[in-house]
Amino acid sequence: MVLVVVFGAALLVAVLLSGLAARTVLSTSFLFLVGGALVSDGFLGLIHITPDSEIVSVTADLALFAVLFTDGMHVSLPKLRANWRNPARALGLGMPLAFVFMALVTHYLVGLDWTTSFLVGAVLAPTDPVFASAIVGRAEVPAKLRQLLNVESGINDGLALPVVLVLIAAAGPTAGSADASGSTIALELGLGLAFGILLPLFVNGLVRFRLLGAEPKLQPLLPLATGTVLYATCHLTHANPYLAAFSAGAVLAHTSPEAKRSFEPLGEALAELAKFAALLVFGALLTPRLFGALSWGGYAAVVLAIFLIRPASMLLSLLGTRISRKERLVAAWFGPKGFASVVYGLLVLQSGIPQAAEAFTLVAVCIAFSIIAHSSTDVPIARAFDVEDLAGIPDGPDGDGTGSKALQLLGGTGET
Repeated sequence: MVLVVVFGAALLVAVLLSGLAARTVLSTSFLFLVGGALVSDGFLGLIHITPDSEIVSVTADLALFAVLFTDGMHVSLPKLRANWRNPARALGLGMPLAFVFMALVTHYLVGLDWTTSFLVGAVLAPTDPVFASAIVGRAEVPAKLRQLLNVESGINDGLALPVVLVLIAAAGPTAGSADASGSTIALELGLGLAFGILLPLFVNGLVRFRLLGAEPKLQPLLPLATGTVLYATCHLTHANPYLAAFSAGAVLAHTSPEAKRSFEPLGEALAELAKFAALLVFGALLTPRLFGALSWGGYAAVVLAIFLIRPASMLLSLLGTRISRKERLVAAWFGPKGFASVVYGLLVLQSGIPQAAEAFTLVAVCIAFSIIAHSSTDVPIARAFDVEDLAGIPDGPDGDGTGSKALQLLGGTGET
């Protein structure tokens, strides 16, 4: 119950400060992360949460599913078919480059063995633009950039999971007896994609029956019911829930635009609540002991992961594209590590492989630093696209041209 009180208090503070956060570098995500850390054993000791606590894996899993489900609704399949090249480059070239570069840095700076180093690379490869909502969530930001980041983050979670499972199996003896064979992983991914496509189509078919249909006030609950059934089905059948969530959101939005419109306010609110709950619980794991357990080489690897590896990998993957320099720079910077990495990091820790604790510590610190860095820079960089008036974000308290300053930092000139 203490955790519920803390969550309610943090939510109240976040709502009251959300207007200020929309205009400044203050981040509501950061508030929950800090709130969780303050009430944990490392500080006030009001709640006791460890990495193997069930609440940690459950909240992270639910948050990732909810975020991917709503993210999928933002994907326009016709536009994606017409503009698939940039997301394909990010996924087919940028993600593997980040994976390999992170593995090299982890091995040489942290000292983990090669298999575990590649495992860390796979865990930190997925990105999560929920911590860059001022970029992905604003219609005024160029659609090409929003689509690139949204599709990349929605698909790379599912792509990274089989690699993580295979590398866990290869890293040494595990605590469980889960089968991580290639056929099993392929089956899980295939089932997730199949459920994500077929269930929304089935529900949409039911709605078209003359005797069936939701009255207006209950219509927003139809996608919610679909997502709930999908989540439970995936876990009962061991299908990949993250690939299922993203594909279901995209299919639902494509087949039933009216359902998407009615569900959008409720869906966004539920996704925010799930995100905040997961951040609070994850923040409770960020004790001084955790940060003290990471070596100087580990901190160097974290800095390189955020400021060099992701940006360099994305910029290399986008060479030769028609996307503007300013948009390439923004896409390169916004590669935050989020709930997918939390979930996969917990899989590593709970696997019991020889260097699981060292790998999780590096992953957890990297996620924490990434959340702080990316969620506190989304609004200033969104100003670079000259959308202050449309987005409801003033140029500055004294009209000091903050937007143009951010634009200069990006090396842009105002063109989109």
